Amino acid sequence: MKALLALHYLPNLEYFAIVAQAEKTILEKHGQYVKQSYRNRCYINTANGPHMMVVPVTDKHGKALMREVHIDNSTRWWDNHWRAVSSAYGKAPFFEHYADGLRGIWSGRHQSLYSLNMDLLSFCLQSLQLSITLTESTSYQKSPNDGITDLRSALSPKNPHSGREYYSPVPHRFLAISLHPTSAYWMYCFARAPMRPMSSNPPSGVI
Repeated sequence: MKALLALHYLPNLEYFAIVAQAEKTILEKHGQYVKQSYRNRCYINTANGPHMMVVPVTDKHGKALMREVHIDNSTRWWDNHWRAVSSAYGKAPFFEHYADGLRGIWSGRHQSLYSLNMDLLSFCLQSLQLSITLTESTSYQKSPNDGITDLRSALSPKNPHSGREYYSPVPHRFLAISLHPTSAYWMYCFARAPMRPMSSNPPSGVI
């Protein structure tokens, strides 16, 4: 399967289940930004249940393309996200191994939401040691070419995951919990030993 996906903020389990199974993953670079979507939000598991983290965007873009959306850094949102992740996962066995890399991305230096999401996706793939073929779309196509499965709107926080079949929750052997499909998958790396030292370069095939 060749999958066409939107670029999400800290993608969840369903997203990575699709990426891992796809022969090729194409990221939509020329589509419109969709409000209240996974493009600027994610969920993490906490002691009090799922916690939503949102990247604020400026209100000046209107109906803009995803690659043109700017982040509102006036609120120092990244500090809140870091505190939430540290509180939820700070005592996990391998949190310190990944913490510096994540903190480096959450620094407020990104102006573009697309750029932020791309850096986070590359970091996630590197951390998960996934070797995939990842490209960006060269133009917007309402109906993709034959052979490409359009999943740009398939994953939405407004639609329950129970109506989809990309991932079924299974117990995590380290955390002794069921991995919810809408939770940011990369966070579970904190409970697993890295297979090899982290590199400053993204994995092969990641742009």
